[in-house]
Amino acid sequence: MKGSLFRGNFWSSDILSTIGYDNIVQHLNNGRKNCKEFEDFLKERAAVEEKYGKDLLNLCRKKPCGQSEINTLKQALEVFKQQVDNVAQCHIQLAHTLREEARKMEEFREKQKLQQKKTELIMDAVHKQRSLQFKKTMDAKKNYEQKCRDKDEAEQAVHRSANLVNSRQQEKLFVKLATSKTAAEDSDKAYMLHVNMLDKIREEWQSEHIKACEVFEAQECERINFFRNALWLHVNQLSQQCVTTDDMYEGVRKSLETCSIEKDIEYFVNQRKTGQSPPAPVTYENFYCPQRNAAPPGKATGPGPNVARRGLPPVPQSVQGDPDYSLLADYSLLYQ
Repeated sequence: MKGSLFRGNFWSSDILSTIGYDNIVQHLNNGRKNCKEFEDFLKERAAVEEKYGKDLLNLCRKKPCGQSEINTLKQALEVFKQQVDNVAQCHIQLAHTLREEARKMEEFREKQKLQQKKTELIMDAVHKQRSLQFKKTMDAKKNYEQKCRDKDEAEQAVHRSANLVNSRQQEKLFVKLATSKTAAEDSDKAYMLHVNMLDKIREEWQSEHIKACEVFEAQECERINFFRNALWLHVNQLSQQCVTTDDMYEGVRKSLETCSIEKDIEYFVNQRKTGQSPPAPVTYENFYCPQRNAAPPGKATGPGPNVARRGLPPVPQSVQGDPDYSLLADYSLLYQ
């Protein structure tokens, strides 16, 4: 469609005007500037990703995180730290990828710059030649017009001297008229020659202008397509980073699903248990009881933990005729 083509929409009625060409060149320069800005954005984003990855890596490897946990929760924490380490490595790798994309953008931008420069050199030469020939043509036109005026004045002078008696003056006027006619004819030929030359140069310029417009339009289409694809790829890389990170964290979630509170409690009990029997109660001991030398308070008495504790010894009874005991009122005395 004509409205979409550079070649049909960047002309000017002024033969010396370059406004259409200048607009195209300025647009291409702005396009390369935009590519450079995106290139710089990628480099800075790469620096951000690399710093984040390294900081996350240092955090993961140097900062304790539940190091005294045991059993299934300990296993889940180990998976967590490993996956965080992997995420950090992914961010560092993404930084390398972004730098590579920035390098490709720079190469493309420089390639387009060289292509544009070749066309600009041709167009600059054509513009210069056109301007120079236009100046020569305008100078030839001025000279031609002046010679025509000189010829007209000479003719008028001859007509005015027709009634003069002095033949010598008339002869001079006729010579001047003849000379002015010759000069006017020569200037006319020169003027026409310059006009023809200018027209030839104008056609060459128009042809080169059309070629330049086509080259520049193709170049701009290529740039837009490349820029669009680069941006699309960049967004895909960021999305893939999110997907990869989520997959890694999914591994942590699966590890946490296998974490068992009961198993961890049981594991702790089996590893650190100290016994199943509580200490025996502290009992009252009568000073005069035969078991006054029993074990100190807080420790079990008797031959072993499986032997039943004995109660208090029975109060000795006074038996008639028993030589070992004597009863004095309510007080019993054991003879040693």
